[in-house]
Amino acid sequence: MPQPFYSNILITGGTGSFGSQAVRTIVERYEPKRLVVFSRDELKQYEMSQRLTGEKYKCVRYFLGDIRDLERLNLAFRDVNLVIHAAALKQVPAAEYNPFECIKTNILGSQNVINAALNNNVDKVLALSTDKAVNPLNLYGATKLCSDKLFVNANVYAGNKPTKFSVVRYGNVIGSRGSVIPLFLRKRAEGRLPITDPRMTRFWITLDQGVAFVLSCIMNMRGGEIFVPKIPSMKIIDLARALAPECELDIVGIRPGEKLHETMIPQGESRNTYDMGSYYVILPSFDFIKDVKDNYLSGKPVPDDFEYNSLDNKDWLSIEQLKEISSLQ
Repeated sequence: MPQPFYSNILITGGTGSFGSQAVRTIVERYEPKRLVVFSRDELKQYEMSQRLTGEKYKCVRYFLGDIRDLERLNLAFRDVNLVIHAAALKQVPAAEYNPFECIKTNILGSQNVINAALNNNVDKVLALSTDKAVNPLNLYGATKLCSDKLFVNANVYAGNKPTKFSVVRYGNVIGSRGSVIPLFLRKRAEGRLPITDPRMTRFWITLDQGVAFVLSCIMNMRGGEIFVPKIPSMKIIDLARALAPECELDIVGIRPGEKLHETMIPQGESRNTYDMGSYYVILPSFDFIKDVKDNYLSGKPVPDDFEYNSLDNKDWLSIEQLKEISSLQ
């Protein structure tokens, strides 16, 4: 028997790395009545439809559109109970070179998602964020910080409407498009791997873990929270050694807009952060939803000087663990 879940679901950016995995997981676990894949690339939608075949995937609908187009979103969101917002421009160099385009998608597109959800009385909207949204150094991170603020505070605009908005924030996803693993595998044949800085650390999560965490947050969310999973850190140089121990390493320097270490919860947000065991939750500063804090009374407030970053993390992946994880991608 399928587990109870939302019957009509829409995923923006549904043909991306996260979206594709989420579609498979939701269909296999919950058997929704309708699952709408909303994206702007007809080729990716066609290729996805060829992969996801069979009776159980007949609930999947493919809806061409861009989150920059509010009118199209309003059509797509009709009779939808749940929206998972995964659409974004996320390549850092491309965003630096094309800042207006990044802003149109990541900020104005997010505003359109919020408005379309309110217009159609969607029950819940969960937006995907990134560690780069914390103390951002690049435009991509800055747009995602703005997007996070929009979704948290969209609960104010909901008023008496049923729609609730929350955010999930996590780090680098193993095997996603733009991951460093494919680059290292290509360079391995040349016998040399480019390393930005041997001290660099990153949070690391698999696609399966990311999807599972998002789905659990959907069930728990009350509106206004930012959910942060407890995940391990790894050193970029250890990943290089795990994938290609025989290669020489070229230190090429940190790229513009890149950090040495990433942060998912800054110290300034510690006063609103609760440790829930397997994850942290950052509660909204505004009390616009009365029962939000009551939902997390079982959690423990973190210390005032708390910060969750990839350098001071207590959980680390070894070279052997990185070898095992990378081999599965």
